Amino acid sequence: MHRESADTVPQGPNQPCPSSTKSHVAARQSLSDHAVGTDPPAGRTGHRQRLSTEEATRWADSFDVLLSHKYGLAAFRAFLKTEFSEENLEFWLACEDFKKTRSAAKLAAKAQRIFEEFIDVQAPREVNIDFQTRELTRRNVQEPSLSCFDQAQGKVHSLMEKDSYPRFLRSKIYTDLLSQTQRRLS
Repeated sequence: MHRESADTVPQGPNQPCPSSTKSHVAARQSLSDHAVGTDPPAGRTGHRQRLSTEEATRWADSFDVLLSHKYGLAAFRAFLKTEFSEENLEFWLACEDFKKTRSAAKLAAKAQRIFEEFIDVQAPREVNIDFQTRELTRRNVQEPSLSCFDQAQGKVHSLMEKDSYPRFLRSKIYTDLLSQTQRRLS
């Protein structure tokens, strides 16, 4: 179960208790520096686009709208880090990148790397999928195609959409970001 308080972080049975306040503060600071568009440090050139309240508000329209916006993706990643579940997003992104692979020679190596990093039992960033999906993916990787991770990616997408995304929309990270964009307009 996850607690609703934005200043607490759910703990697994074998995880040490982190400093959740520090984690949230660091995530918000990093995000506000990039997503809200503070002025660039002296000496840097180039124009930094600022996040509008309208854009940030649209992230609540759907999970896919959030994922398709670079600042939305950054905000969601920052949130997932506070929940120690960023492997889900990293896997989803790895699958999106994998689907763009055009070289047959690279396909097998990339598929194996993704499998070993996210799918295999005891993988360093193992995602939470059922046994049947894990085994189907294992078989698919033996003869990789651009769709070999589709079922696993779909399960992880659904998990994030139904579980993490609603909590993100209620999180202090998101509400603070909205407040910052609205204050900037005042």
